[in-house]
Amino acid sequence: MTDRGVFISGAHVVTPGRDLGVACVRVAEGRIASVGACVRPLDGDRKVDADGLLLLPGFVDIHSHGRCGCDFCDATDAAFDAIGRGKLRDGVTGFLATGLTRPEEELSELCRAAERYKLRGEGAACLGVHLEGPFFNAEMAGAQNPAYLRKPDAALVKRLDAISPVRKVSLAPELEGAERCIRELSAAGIVTSGGHSAADYAVFERARAAGMTHLTHFCNAMMPIHHLRPTMVTGGLLADDVFVEIITDGVHLADPMIKLIAKAKGPDRVMIITDAMCAAGEPDGMYSLGGLRVKVEKGRATLADVPYDPKAVVSNVAGSVALFPDCFRRFVRVSGLPLHEAVKAAGYNQLRSLGITDRGEIAPGQIADLVLVDADLSPRMTVVAGRVAFAESTP
Repeated sequence: MTDRGVFISGAHVVTPGRDLGVACVRVAEGRIASVGACVRPLDGDRKVDADGLLLLPGFVDIHSHGRCGCDFCDATDAAFDAIGRGKLRDGVTGFLATGLTRPEEELSELCRAAERYKLRGEGAACLGVHLEGPFFNAEMAGAQNPAYLRKPDAALVKRLDAISPVRKVSLAPELEGAERCIRELSAAGIVTSGGHSAADYAVFERARAAGMTHLTHFCNAMMPIHHLRPTMVTGGLLADDVFVEIITDGVHLADPMIKLIAKAKGPDRVMIITDAMCAAGEPDGMYSLGGLRVKVEKGRATLADVPYDPKAVVSNVAGSVALFPDCFRRFVRVSGLPLHEAVKAAGYNQLRSLGITDRGEIAPGQIADLVLVDADLSPRMTVVAGRVAFAESTP
């Protein structure tokens, strides 16, 4: 269900690949009807004076676990609603409900909760499910619960997909049966992404040939670059057809590494994610992630029962507590990309990587998922499918 028509005037409009300058945008029946300096409202339109604000396509977070003290793996209506409403305040118009390494019956409940959430039509749009696990290398599990790890199993994924569409599966490509699983899922239209993996370059290349097109929280829970022993990170930087997720919270990647990735991959293959856990938007304290105890202190989430080891390839960092605008703001500043290129990493690339082409741009005919932000890139209004779903104040 959508609101009446919406007419946004005076905004500086920026869409992937184009800076349109100050323009007007009219939304009708959930889609963008027209864009331009000469666009006029119709009787009954909700008028939004956006003078001094930027209008961008809505942000899309394809890898986040929770917010507001809730986790998608809670698999309750209350949890999904709290996360979905919280994401509206972050300018996020679409997300993938991301699971953890849990038993199949619990992941089935997550999928059922996702379908119920879609029917209620509130909050940011759930675009599908992302299975982060359980097909991971135990030595690289990090904050994934090792008790529930298993070998790649396309049949399991298809059982879950029959409950709610699974858009993306993260797995370790070096595991037995991984290449076969990648081929089977790719044939079914499900994206596979390498992660929590000790794969070297040769394994990465075989997985890429089998159809793996993403890398999950790039550089984190992966073997680092070595000048004589190339790894999956090396492959990810070199492969022009592979998308990489990056957590730009200032904890998971140092700023020079963010800049290197943006420069090496270019603006068309980088995707900002939060990898946010339930503590996102919440105060410091003790939390749970997939049954593991997590301590949050000064914006950093760590496994409470795993001491920090500076020599370890996989640290005790346990997801993030970042909100999407903070991650986008850092990416824009550090990458040095002009806004019309940097904004691709905030939603357009994510959508196109999943084969979703009817949203992500400010252009006639596109689903009207929009965010108005101020000069600091802080959201002021979020529009989901033509509905004003969040407004900090009436611009």
